[in-house]
Amino acid sequence: MHNTDFSVLMSVYYKERPEQLRESLDSVFSQTLLPTEVVLVEDGPLTPGLYNEIERFKSACPQLKVVRLHENGGLGKALNEGLKHCSYDLVARMDSDDICFPDRFRIQVAFMTSHPGIDICSSWMEEFEGDTANVISIKKLPETHAEIAEYIKTRNPLNHPAVIFRKSAVLKAGGYKHFPLFEDYYLWARMMVNGSSFANIPESLLHFRTSPEMMKRRGGIRYAITSYKFQNELHHLGLITRLQAIKSSVIRGIVYILPNNLRKLIYSKLLR
Repeated sequence: MHNTDFSVLMSVYYKERPEQLRESLDSVFSQTLLPTEVVLVEDGPLTPGLYNEIERFKSACPQLKVVRLHENGGLGKALNEGLKHCSYDLVARMDSDDICFPDRFRIQVAFMTSHPGIDICSSWMEEFEGDTANVISIKKLPETHAEIAEYIKTRNPLNHPAVIFRKSAVLKAGGYKHFPLFEDYYLWARMMVNGSSFANIPESLLHFRTSPEMMKRRGGIRYAITSYKFQNELHHLGLITRLQAIKSSVIRGIVYILPNNLRKLIYSKLLR
């Protein structure tokens, strides 16, 4: 086993568009450092178009391992199942509609190899609509573990689609657990409490696809209620105080029930 051996973990479900999956996989298989394996979880039955794309890549790319789930169980369950099939401790996450920068894996694997004490690391990402040239915002994050340990109390400290982690550290914290809308943040919180070390690479390594529909999903009463429950969970984990949980719930709740245009402005201008 070489110290650059690593897995890429992806999940796809029926609502994804075949051409976006193709762009995503193309960006994975044209990296300057190619993955040793790519584990793609089919989260329930897919469309003929998606199956066609997957078959095409299976024929051309022997690194691609497909894991088939009989029913759609959501991202957390799919990723947990996929983790079981990852052969290497170093695992890079990738979403089936995003696009990697060509050097993403080379930079991240080199970072993790030269920082053996770091358990999980992500990077900045460029959020785009339609075409990668149409950048809406750049989602920047704090760099060091100390900064991240403070940041995690109020905001998600890692860009999930741009994450690379040590599988052993993720499993030690219990893996992904069901918490609608916050499954990744919930995992980072448990890893932080569990003593894992975090980092972010201060450059964009991923094109993250966004849309007006995604902004709509990030709002509304239901989202606000789920967020309130999540803040309570962070308090139970000992990550934040009761007062911090209440304060965060109020601020987030106000943002979530704002009209879409206002919320989009806050996300793109104030939170990036």
